[in-house]
Amino acid sequence: MNAQLGNLSDPGLQRLVPAEAIVRLEGVSKAYASRDGTPVPALDGINLAVPQGSVLGVIGRSGAGKSTLIRLVNGLEKPTSGRVIVDGADIAALPESALRHARRSIGMIFQHFNLLSSRTAAENVALPLEVAGYDKAAIRARVDELLALVGLADKRDRYPSELSGGQKQRVGIARALATKPKVLLSDEATSALDPETTRSILDLLSRINAELGLTILLITHEMAVIRSIAREVAVIDGGRIVEQGDVFDVFTRPQHEVTRTFLADETGRALPPYVAERLRAEASPGSQAVIRIGFRGPHATDPVLARLARDLNIETNILAGSVDEIAGRPCGTLVVGVPQASLTKTLDFLNKHDLDTEVLGHVS
Repeated sequence: MNAQLGNLSDPGLQRLVPAEAIVRLEGVSKAYASRDGTPVPALDGINLAVPQGSVLGVIGRSGAGKSTLIRLVNGLEKPTSGRVIVDGADIAALPESALRHARRSIGMIFQHFNLLSSRTAAENVALPLEVAGYDKAAIRARVDELLALVGLADKRDRYPSELSGGQKQRVGIARALATKPKVLLSDEATSALDPETTRSILDLLSRINAELGLTILLITHEMAVIRSIAREVAVIDGGRIVEQGDVFDVFTRPQHEVTRTFLADETGRALPPYVAERLRAEASPGSQAVIRIGFRGPHATDPVLARLARDLNIETNILAGSVDEIAGRPCGTLVVGVPQASLTKTLDFLNKHDLDTEVLGHVS
């Protein structure tokens, strides 16, 4: 069978959702049977929409349900209840032949690359095209195009054992793009890489998203990965999505304790040990109130503490903090101590300047 690379849509697949949501999970639950037959829930009532052309990150601890979620999207698992809709097709309801066709629109890259050691880089990239029945000339042209895209044109005849970890992942990305998918799934794809290589892979994925309009669903346990590439984030815990939204908003105003825990080391929210050990819930004579101040957007670089000292004659003791940029927008966190008697005036002043404030406790 000779297939054409240009059109991967199947007119027989019924369109079920608006085009702007290329991936949608509707009330999805998944349970596995334990040894004694008791159902063990992995996902519980997941609702998630991934707009076409977006990059959405799903973050959670080990065992939170991330891997189950991504296996449902590519049809490797079927939900116990609910629907998983990808590019208009209800994945779980498809017969096997239609599912194989639908998977051509879903590329996937893995933590440990999953390359065939007996095949060269070019042969690994060619594999899904061979399985789909493309002719040799089309395969050769597509493989050359993809290896150039990921920066490995000179490594086409190298075997995986001759490639670095970053190069192996680039081969994995090229292979995932072989059949021109509309959705790319990334399952902890940078977890096995060093920081510099991780940055290069994330830069490559960002470029692919921008140039090809490819939708990316990113599964990770690293907030640094989310902040580098994702536009929206969903936080999963215990099989449920506990928080989701714009990356900047979630990073700078986390609502759920699980999100705050993930962000503790990423955005200056973690207290230094010398502060945490002294922190008390109740004030004592001569103690200072400890306030966490969140700076967002246009106010991130305002000299607010200098104004506080100038206008109200309130001196602050800076205990911890950081200034950063998320999704191209500046933000920062400061943890300060102020005299207990000045707490109310300080909070009123900061709130009038549209800053987020949280009283953490008191230190002597």
